Amino acid sequence: MAQNRGGMFVVLAVVLGLSAALLIFMVLSSARSGRTRGLVPVVVASGDLTYGTKLEQAQLRVVNFPKESVPEGTYSDIDSVVGNTTKIFLAAREPVLKSKLSNVGGGLSMMVEQNMRASSVDVKLSSSVSGFIVPGDRVDVLCTIERQGGGEIGEAVTRTILQNIQVLAAGPKTEQKEKQDKPSDMQTVTLLVDPKGAEALALGMHEGKIHLTLRNPEDSDTLTLATLNTRQILGSAAASAPASRVSRPAPAKRPAPEAAKPAPVAAAPKPEPYKPSVIRGSKVTTQEPTQK
Repeated sequence: MAQNRGGMFVVLAVVLGLSAALLIFMVLSSARSGRTRGLVPVVVASGDLTYGTKLEQAQLRVVNFPKESVPEGTYSDIDSVVGNTTKIFLAAREPVLKSKLSNVGGGLSMMVEQNMRASSVDVKLSSSVSGFIVPGDRVDVLCTIERQGGGEIGEAVTRTILQNIQVLAAGPKTEQKEKQDKPSDMQTVTLLVDPKGAEALALGMHEGKIHLTLRNPEDSDTLTLATLNTRQILGSAAASAPASRVSRPAPAKRPAPEAAKPAPVAAAPKPEPYKPSVIRGSKVTTQEPTQK
């Protein structure tokens, strides 16, 4: 009898334990489903992405966002995003939106606005603020053209051809020396200009040397600047005289020759007194004039 009671207690304990475990499982499942009921999957960037990046699967991940916090234009599937190109910078864990992607083109072309052009120029590091120009900065473009004069001084002219121009890309230029790519003292800077500005930039690179000056990001004013030349830098004395001429002392003046004196006019000889002739027969005699 005692053995039967012990077996009943064991069976009862097992049943109660299973019931408790089942009850706990149901409670936890209900709580988990309640917590996940308000979340939706959103595709985000797994790391920082620059503009013009063609997206791959390794650069994306899916994160659950609260339904009321999901922005418009998100993706829930990574496959629907792979192959598109970013038009702007994306930070890590930032949702990937349709407005931030493009399925046409890629790379730097995504930064070129409508009716604008991207034009690159090679400048020395010393002519581009020692290489401190980075994408997003704004610069002025100066062009210096040397014109050889006819005298001892060659005249150079500098003019600001573009103002408040956005920098799209900038980086050091490499050159091949002894079968090795080594950095040079040149920097390639890509600028966002309109078609007219692209022509001015191309002509400036062909005719002279290009210099870049860095602007304050809050300074968007454009100024009317005069052309500066060599004579103006050398000072007012050089500016007043043409650079192609060399000043020389004036030659000493020679005294004017004296006017030739007229030759004296000889006095006219006095006329001889009239002597009348007297004819007497065959003789002709001359009669002396009588003295008065």
